[in-house]
Amino acid sequence: MDFGLIGAGCALGIAAIGSAIGIGIAGSSAIGAWKRCYVNNKPAPFILTVFAGAPLTQTIYGYLVMMFMNNSVSEATKGWYGLGLGIAAGLAMCFSAIAQGKAGAAGSDAFAETGKGFSQYITVVGLCETVALFVMVFCLISV
Repeated sequence: MDFGLIGAGCALGIAAIGSAIGIGIAGSSAIGAWKRCYVNNKPAPFILTVFAGAPLTQTIYGYLVMMFMNNSVSEATKGWYGLGLGIAAGLAMCFSAIAQGKAGAAGSDAFAETGKGFSQYITVVGLCETVALFVMVFCLISV
């Protein structure tokens, strides 16, 4: 049995679960922030969709890891190493997406209230993204 293929699928699946959770967290906050804007007769900033959608990229990274693992000619990625790599990479990207969703939720709330600080808020969201990028790149190098 090729456990590496299971690991490859886990890389995508687990990363996508994290994206869904992160988008749910950030999206709920963006919707709440827009509601407060409407209640206070303030313009609702469309840019909050950036915060809400940011965790989606971890699904793309999980897909890339899966494809590279599936196309790997290394015997190491066909066995237990591939299974472990896929699960560990998926979990790392999953938690990165969840953290990104939480940071995006705080950024949405703060920006909608003040209309200031977007660049600082998106920087923190980007730091969460960097974890997933590192995981993806290191996995691609190791297969």
